[in-house]
Amino acid sequence: MTYFVTGATGFIGRHLLQNLLKRRGKTGKIYCLVRKNSAAKLEAIIEGLGAEAGAIVPVVGDLTKAKLGVSPASIKAMTGKIKHFFHLAAIYDVQADEATNVQVNVEGTRHAIQLAEALKAGCFHHTSSIAAAGNFRGTFKEDMFDEAEGLDHPYFRTKHDSEGLVRTDCKLPYRIYRPGIVVGHSRTGEIDKIDGPYYFFTLIKKMRQALPSWMPTIGIEGSRVNIVPVDFVVNAMDHIAHKPGLDGGCFQLVDAEPLRVGEMLNTFARAAHAPEMTMRIDSRMFAVVPPMVRGAIANLPPVKRFTNQILKDLGIPRDALKYANQPTRYDNRETERALRGTKIKVPALETYAWRLWDYWERHLDPDLFVDRSLEGRVKGKVVMITGGSAGIGKAAALKVSAAKGKVVIVARGQDELEAAKIEVEKAGGQCFIYSADLTDMKSCDELVKKVLADHGAVDVLINNAGRSIRRSIALSYDRFHDFERTMQLNYFGSLRLIMGLLPKMTERRRGHIINISSIGVLASSPRFSAYVASKAALDAFSRCAQSEFSDANICFTTINMPLVRTAMIAPTKMYESVPTLSPDEAADLIVKAIIERPSRVATRTGIFAATLSAIAPKAYEVIMNTAFTLFPDSAAAKGMKGRDEAPSNEQIAFASLMRGVHW
Repeated sequence: MTYFVTGATGFIGRHLLQNLLKRRGKTGKIYCLVRKNSAAKLEAIIEGLGAEAGAIVPVVGDLTKAKLGVSPASIKAMTGKIKHFFHLAAIYDVQADEATNVQVNVEGTRHAIQLAEALKAGCFHHTSSIAAAGNFRGTFKEDMFDEAEGLDHPYFRTKHDSEGLVRTDCKLPYRIYRPGIVVGHSRTGEIDKIDGPYYFFTLIKKMRQALPSWMPTIGIEGSRVNIVPVDFVVNAMDHIAHKPGLDGGCFQLVDAEPLRVGEMLNTFARAAHAPEMTMRIDSRMFAVVPPMVRGAIANLPPVKRFTNQILKDLGIPRDALKYANQPTRYDNRETERALRGTKIKVPALETYAWRLWDYWERHLDPDLFVDRSLEGRVKGKVVMITGGSAGIGKAAALKVSAAKGKVVIVARGQDELEAAKIEVEKAGGQCFIYSADLTDMKSCDELVKKVLADHGAVDVLINNAGRSIRRSIALSYDRFHDFERTMQLNYFGSLRLIMGLLPKMTERRRGHIINISSIGVLASSPRFSAYVASKAALDAFSRCAQSEFSDANICFTTINMPLVRTAMIAPTKMYESVPTLSPDEAADLIVKAIIERPSRVATRTGIFAATLSAIAPKAYEVIMNTAFTLFPDSAAAKGMKGRDEAPSNEQIAFASLMRGVHW
């Protein structure tokens, strides 16, 4: 038996080829329409199917041309040989524009009919869609067509119009198939693109990452959504196409008992071990609100922008939300009658949802294709690091330069800067050095002016330079300058650089400002009131600034850095016996911030401390006061000479429990 197939390289098409190969016999052939630039793709499919030479024959053509652009010589060679002409090629994308939908779905079908008639094919098999019913309210039967309503969307309208062409223009016997929303193979999970329910998989994954699976959540109930696995669709089409006496019929390849949107999402949530929507709100509850009022609220600029951003982050096209409230049910009696006596039926989603999820997570999850390398973020870009001649700053400079970024390091000491530059360049990086006193606002302004003159702009600013003072408030009554010094460098110096570089970032509509803060801001560490207050000020500024510059593609990231073994903590000998990060490990947190551009980077200990403080402030106060009495002021803080006592076992144990917190 000989066939002609359009859309053979598509998802349904290549699975249909597998079935047709079994039916063609020893002498039959399968002719496949293919564009010149898709020939290699078809060859790969043929190889994957293990088809013998000559069983599948490529026919070069184009959907947008009359008779599909097939040459007269090819038409002559195939005329009278084609028993079944399968037309599957179409646009299956709710985001495609109207012109594309018309050109491919409508005109492509017109040209396919022309070719099938020229070939004198035995039967024309048209793959339509349940979208041809539009948003019909009620049950849409297989013998219904003109009753379709709500065809305002280009995809719905062109699927309806293309089916109409077959009904009115095709002079050959024909059969029409209307599949539901086609998902992956029920036994392998294989799918070739994100569509239909897959749009919501990213949301499910984010919920799994943020919440334990047992936590109840609130979601939507929605209408019934009709999804079917590709193997059911192909097996049903194959069987019905070869069964005699069914010409002129229309067959809805659907699930007779479809799930509601909420049930469907919960099924996939179980497959992903994500929390389920315990309470599902039916959208009909909002019917009491007049449509005009709902529309006005939805179109308010803040609401519209917030909604668009959420949908963008989750990768959900706005048009996909229409499926949540589609009012149509689909009758499939003719299909069931045609399949009676076979084992072809729609499997319950629960039985194969895990396969769909597993395949998506391993092959199609958008996060798999995001460039998560540091080089992808900083190659060829200017990264300015204050306090870059030593410690965390130098470690970060080495990592950024190794990723082909243009490193600009700032510090006070010229000798230290020169040494750091040599180290970076010896490792093969590019480094520029600038000496500046960040406690002097004039020096900050001169630094900004010179860097912008030399490099044009700064892509990433890392405010790393800082000063820490460990001293209890009771010993600071006559040391107000401690608070002034920390504020001058940690807050005003950083702020001066930010304010100097922001105008250029705003003009270019891109930039990233990373502020190295402290875990002490989250933990409210005793004896660090001066240091924590200065870092908290910068944290607060960053949160406010992020609200103002978000739409300018300028990101602010705060890193609540835990205790790091640097020269800054060297005077406190107790820290030699407690857990700390190395400068290289601390630089990895900066790398994470550059790549992911989050609002905050913090350790679990820091987040736990902040959460406990918010939930049980008095209990947390007792814990911190216990730590305050457990860890005394150093001899230097008391103005005394001599070494501090060796840390006790209790101190070491407490510091290990609150890993990374300053004591």
